[in-house]
Amino acid sequence: MRRGIPAAAVALGLALTLTACGGSSDDTTGGSTSGSTADGGSGDGLVVWVDETRKDAVEQAAKAFEDENDVDVELVLKNFEDIRADFLAQVPTGEGPDITVGAHDWLGELTTNGVVAPIELGDKTADFEDVAIQAFTQDGQVYGLPYAIENIALIRNTALAATAPATWDEAVAAGQAAGTKYPFLIQTSTEGDPYTYYPLQTSFGAPVFAQNADGSYTADLAMGGAPGQAFATWLQAQGAAGVLSTDITYDIAVEAFKNGESPFIVGGPWMLEQFADLDLAIDPVPAAGPQAAQPFVGVQGFYVSAQSDKALLANDFLVNYIATDEAQLALYEAGNRPPALKSAAEQASADPITAGFAAVGADAVPMPSIPEMGSVWAFWGVTEANIISGQADPVAAWDKMIADIQGAIGS
Repeated sequence: MRRGIPAAAVALGLALTLTACGGSSDDTTGGSTSGSTADGGSGDGLVVWVDETRKDAVEQAAKAFEDENDVDVELVLKNFEDIRADFLAQVPTGEGPDITVGAHDWLGELTTNGVVAPIELGDKTADFEDVAIQAFTQDGQVYGLPYAIENIALIRNTALAATAPATWDEAVAAGQAAGTKYPFLIQTSTEGDPYTYYPLQTSFGAPVFAQNADGSYTADLAMGGAPGQAFATWLQAQGAAGVLSTDITYDIAVEAFKNGESPFIVGGPWMLEQFADLDLAIDPVPAAGPQAAQPFVGVQGFYVSAQSDKALLANDFLVNYIATDEAQLALYEAGNRPPALKSAAEQASADPITAGFAAVGADAVPMPSIPEMGSVWAFWGVTEANIISGQADPVAAWDKMIADIQGAIGS
């Protein structure tokens, strides 16, 4: 269960990215499906690292590939939270898999260490959601085969709010009209939660980093200046009005929404199991500023090892057997995240909840995978929390945060 990005960042020592963005908490450690416990495997076939959640879906695609190409595919079961570190450690030594499952926001670290190879999607590039391709793109090359998209949205209790709010003010007014304890729920805590607050920040035109035309990120911090200051000022006003509060942790927010104490909560599909008794709709996060609210999106995919001597086989397996409706829908059913392949996403969207998250995700922005992102989290959330609680002047605190981040980045 994801509970917020900043806490995970601190727990991982401000690592570049967070494995919380990439996997389910029910991933477990196991052995290889072919009986081998070696991470690297052997022989002329492909070795693929998978986690428990994705294993059965990948196994189906692997069986088809084996039958049609007379090539063995060995699936090695890994704990998702171990994959990135093990991949980084083993690939430079010539060990490790040919292919591994992973999250897009590992990309900066993987490319910096030279352990992943580009993937040639060819004409299939256009078959994927644009944001999924952007997430795995660096320096004009695509490094991952996307299979799922994960993002937050506005989760609405339709019994308390019959229509989607177009703006933040409309949402608050609807929440107040509902007469519930909370007009609007968004997890905050004393550490802040810039991941969950990000769509509100982008609505003020203050993205964390500037993006290139292909969607990849530059190292130019873009959330300073007047737009960032306007967002900070808005945060404090909402805190003073009692709409936002650092008392609202993830657990408190989820429990309150579950109990019908608010029409709205900002969150992701990882919350839905606890809302099973409610009639829900999934809507875009309402903009608080003059621009559209764009949440971060996390994209799941598969990487090819830079040291694999079977790169062509690996590329063939991914492009022709994982980039299919069958495989992507099997992965969707396993992980409950909308597929990255447009045609599969359209089929999955027969479920209106999935359709809602998919629609918001299609207009979202990839979480930055550049190394500089690791310098942002420590300052960002705490600053937001101090502004909301009234402990800091919004403009001065935001400006100091920007200076601190730039100092940490070295710019």
